[in-house]
Amino acid sequence: MKVILLTDVPKLGKKGEIKNVADGYGRNYLIARGLAVMESDASRKILEKQQDEAAKLDAQKREEAKELAKVLEGKLLTFKVKAKEGKVSGSISTKQIEEELKKQGIVIDKRKIKDNEPLKELGTYEIRIELYKDVLGKIKVKLEEE
Repeated sequence: MKVILLTDVPKLGKKGEIKNVADGYGRNYLIARGLAVMESDASRKILEKQQDEAAKLDAQKREEAKELAKVLEGKLLTFKVKAKEGKVSGSISTKQIEEELKKQGIVIDKRKIKDNEPLKELGTYEIRIELYKDVLGKIKVKLEEE
């Protein structure tokens, strides 16, 4: 029996794949639990339509991420910190970078910041932010003494 998977099934396949499975496994487990549907011309057409819509949505999100990367390219975030001999007392973390960007109207999740080590010395750093799959934005963060 051929089925189209509606969700990822461990040790079988990923969502949208067409798999050949035993009749009992397909009917009694996959279809009964809503993990798959029987393959037919109608279900194949629905699957193709869903994949086309997903591809369009992916392209749209990628374009939005590229535009945001252009906006971020020239950004310089300046933090005034207490320091002694070039060493910062405390550090600047991804959370503080996220909050500073939010103040400027740019909403980015702190988990998207790739360079996530706390900044502990005075100077200028280039920070990479993963905006979408394969789309990286870069901002500069400058630590200055108060």
